[in-house]
Amino acid sequence: MKYRSALMGAVLWFMGSLVAAVAADAPLPQIYLYPVKNLVAAKQCVARNDPSIMAPYAQLMEEAHKALLAKPESVMDKPLVAASGNKHDFFSYGPYWWPDPKKPDGLPYIKRDGHIYPKSKIGTDSVAFWHTCNNAQALAYAYYFTGREDYAKKAAEVIRVWFLNPETAMNPSANYGQAIPGLINGRGEGVIEMRQLTRIPDAIALIELSGAWTKDDRNAFRHWLEQYYDWLTHIKLSIDETSMENNHMSWRDVQLVQFSLVLGKADYARALLQQEMPRLLDMQVKSKGEQERELVRTDSLGYSLFNLEALFRLAILGDYVGVDYWKITAKDGGGLYAALDYLAPYTDPGNPWPENEVKPADRKRLLPLLAQAYAQNKDIRYKGLLDKFCGDGDNEYHWRLFWPYDAPRFASDQPKGATQPAATHP
Repeated sequence: MKYRSALMGAVLWFMGSLVAAVAADAPLPQIYLYPVKNLVAAKQCVARNDPSIMAPYAQLMEEAHKALLAKPESVMDKPLVAASGNKHDFFSYGPYWWPDPKKPDGLPYIKRDGHIYPKSKIGTDSVAFWHTCNNAQALAYAYYFTGREDYAKKAAEVIRVWFLNPETAMNPSANYGQAIPGLINGRGEGVIEMRQLTRIPDAIALIELSGAWTKDDRNAFRHWLEQYYDWLTHIKLSIDETSMENNHMSWRDVQLVQFSLVLGKADYARALLQQEMPRLLDMQVKSKGEQERELVRTDSLGYSLFNLEALFRLAILGDYVGVDYWKITAKDGGGLYAALDYLAPYTDPGNPWPENEVKPADRKRLLPLLAQAYAQNKDIRYKGLLDKFCGDGDNEYHWRLFWPYDAPRFASDQPKGATQPAATHP
């Protein structure tokens, strides 16, 4: 498949020149979604127009260009409102809950696991929040690669509108997330929607060196995040998510660990990882790699991928505090590699998934997991699957900027001393 547009392909060389022009010796940004050394190496590859990385770079820049033209969204835009009556409160519906056809008013709603009720995404904050976090991230990466201030300014605006401006800011909680009409005004399941929030500290770190993000902005967002962190760690609605023992628990842990690091609580993040990693694996990954709590779902492949994405994210975070998740195994032998090996054969769309699947999962979500694991152990099985199934049409294709398994010079191009930087705080 060719680059997404001829125009984008034509300007790639110019983009690379821009990247080369912005200092390679600039201070390393404090990011958490990818190892910072991978970010630095990706910038070097783009600067020299390395063909192995230019297609995903083009996709990222196209995404950033669209975000540059888009209107910033806020919680005030939604036509519906939470039970609190306050539009500043994040509000969403549980996606798998439908009107009861046996009731005149449909209340209370009933669950159809794996079947998304189309109206559940209309008029709430779910889609707008995803757009906000995705756009802020794309714009911030575009600024990092090009040094263009318009990207940084727009990223800062997007973040301010959703989180900081008094007229439009979201209250720092998810008390009214995943509501069920006729049953409950908000559930602990709302925490899982907040996983998108993990993109924002990285976006801020990438634009901090620009004039677009001020000291006042930094202090204001830190205060907002501290309030959300307090909600995440102390409010029963959030704490109840630990009883789920499935992907909900995993993604709550991702938030707890990352935000602990962002807020300068590295000792707590380390202790949490040391405690939670073995416990999660014991609960979730069996000796052959099967994730039993996800296999019972009607979309068992999609949910197995979803949980493994969280576990892999925790592995990245572990690197910041010296906890090697790759070496940890469950009591019966299950670990990250076992969980990946269980799913890896289904990278091939011709290999039928033997469990429940209401709708086909996007199997290309396995590719960044394979690339991340390959960076750890150089297993030729993983590279074989990557070589065979990677392509320009991948969703989230720009993951290959940061896990470019096929860039021959990528590993050797790590700058001396390019270890994870000391924590800086948004």
